[in-house]
Amino acid sequence: QVQLVESGGGLVQPGGSLRLSCAASISSFRSYTMGWYRQTPGKQRELVASITGGGSTSGGSTNYANSVKGRFTISRDNAKNTVYLQMNSLKPEDTAVYYCNRVIGPYNNWGQGTQVTVSS
Repeated sequence: QVQLVESGGGLVQPGGSLRLSCAASISSFRSYTMGWYRQTPGKQRELVASITGGGSTSGGSTNYANSVKGRFTISRDNAKNTVYLQMNSLKPEDTAVYYCNRVIGPYNNWGQGTQVTVSS
């Protein structure tokens, strides 16, 4: 049974930082490109950051949506089956529920997500 558990969200002022974590109970976790997605009410879920798999403990190359490039950093620890998203210089438009999942062939059972609210 695949399980994705996101945590680390909260309320933060504009310009602040948060670090999200995603614990994934996935066999062969290190093989998969993993991503962080976000969704706001009435909008489709969008992929904001991804990191390739591979043999190293910390994964491979990263990719970012233009809206978060230079502010967000995705990383992973394959030994812990965990993906992280460091979010700096947060803006009100980053407010959303954040999820993690595979990028290619996302699992149908998404986690509960973690709410990020950026507001003064």
